[in-house]
Amino acid sequence: MFKHKFVVFLLVIFVVMGVAGFWYWQTNVYSKDVLKIEILSDEAVDAGQEIEYLVKLKNNGNIRLENPELVFQPPEHSILVGSTSSETSGSLIAKKTMEDIYPGEERTYSFRVRVFGRENENLVSQALLSYQPKDLTRRYESKTTFTTKIKSVPLTLEFDLPSKIEQSEDVDFSLNYFSNLDYPLENLRIKIKYPSGFEFVSASPKPFLDETNEWKISSLFQANGGRIKIKGKITGEQGEQKTFHASIGVIKDGAYWVLKETNQAVEIAEPSFYISQLINNSPNYIAKAGELLHYEIFFKNMGQKPITKKFLFLSLGEDFFDISSLKSETGEHGMGDNTIIWDWKTRPDLRFLDANQEGKEEFWVKVKEIDSESIKTKNPVLRNEIGLGGIKKIFETKLNSQIEFSQKVLREQEFFENLGILPPIIGEKTEYVVLWQIKNSWNNLSNVKVKAILPQNVRLTGKIFPENASFTFDSESKEVIWNVGEMEGLKYSGDNPLKLAFQIEFTPDPSLQGKTAVLIEEAEVMCQDVWTSAILQEKSGLKNTALQDDPTIIEGQGIVQ
Repeated sequence: MFKHKFVVFLLVIFVVMGVAGFWYWQTNVYSKDVLKIEILSDEAVDAGQEIEYLVKLKNNGNIRLENPELVFQPPEHSILVGSTSSETSGSLIAKKTMEDIYPGEERTYSFRVRVFGRENENLVSQALLSYQPKDLTRRYESKTTFTTKIKSVPLTLEFDLPSKIEQSEDVDFSLNYFSNLDYPLENLRIKIKYPSGFEFVSASPKPFLDETNEWKISSLFQANGGRIKIKGKITGEQGEQKTFHASIGVIKDGAYWVLKETNQAVEIAEPSFYISQLINNSPNYIAKAGELLHYEIFFKNMGQKPITKKFLFLSLGEDFFDISSLKSETGEHGMGDNTIIWDWKTRPDLRFLDANQEGKEEFWVKVKEIDSESIKTKNPVLRNEIGLGGIKKIFETKLNSQIEFSQKVLREQEFFENLGILPPIIGEKTEYVVLWQIKNSWNNLSNVKVKAILPQNVRLTGKIFPENASFTFDSESKEVIWNVGEMEGLKYSGDNPLKLAFQIEFTPDPSLQGKTAVLIEEAEVMCQDVWTSAILQEKSGLKNTALQDDPTIIEGQGIVQ
């Protein structure tokens, strides 16, 4: 009985061992090492470059590999642009379902990818093959990776900042960007990280949404670029380094892919120089179109030690200066160049400037003869930059609006019917129309008024156009006043002047017989430029019965009979 139980026990053990052995054989008889998988591609590329990844497979075993599936994952922030099968361009992962791989068989699959990344960044791609060896139920996976390094990024991102900035000084700087990628960049963003102590004032173009440090850039094609101009203030301790950081990248799938970064540090400088300027003997000069400006540049050594061997540099903005008129008796500049350099080798105050001493240089330049049609933005300024010893200072000079005023007396016109005969006859009434026209250029104007005086034998008829115009007349002084009020910049320019027409009645007396008679005295417009606060005025001469502005009048019709 005991022997029988023992035999049964042994049989159970053998069965269990057999099952376990079969299971072990099923799961371990195949080694995934017999499948060789590798990725071949370029080891160093430029950002934005389209490259080919080759995934090579070889079955080194003696078992057929069934139901294989290959998954290729390109590097992060890259775009899969094509392969030998039908993946969708732009997808992040490519999958291939293929036929069984027989023993000794080799296969190669191609994937074309446009890679993006930062300079010196290592980009990792991965290939994974899953399969089931013949007669086995378990699926195996074999995978490999490949690293590609970004050797360069064909994007330029550079700050245009001075090397030194004085404490609490206004600072104007630019961030320039340029693409030389042979691939259009969409959904671009530029972000700037300001140093501590920097106060943002304004920027052109304006930042994205309500931010002060992020810009949305339109599509950027090869050999295209742009510039962001920023104005601010900066504070800090003398000698302290302030670092500005900027990046340009692409927004994709809600994430920000950084393509290029740049940093530039500026030093809070000891105010070794105090730089100032006068224009036509004024520190706060307001310029006007067409005039000649005399600039005097003053620089004072604020330090305790002499300053030696320095260059003084001037740069003029080219929007409103007539660069061809630029003249300096002591500086060097080329024809048509908007810069002047004063060399210490020829200028004593730049060769040696003792503590608390002041130097001076000067130049002359004209403002362009410009009109309202050539300026499309309000509140223009003349901008010049002066550099000395690593310190840059930007000066802005406001430009007055340009107003044009005309006074005409007409017989034939579009506003009213004029009664009476020509030429005028003593004791008889003859009607005329006075037409005032004002043109304004680029700045808003306030308190705009036009004044003129009527002679004793001229009176108003009461006809005015437009009827709601603010028009007054003092019967005692015979002064007529048109109170315009405010005039918007750029609105009344070109062929669109602001007009006022009013009718007058002239009754000549015997003293005027055989003569032309004055119908209205000289008229004057006065106003204040809102941008510059300057008082502007223009005059238009008196008008008589000769009606020089009316082409329908023939000779002799202005002589009183």
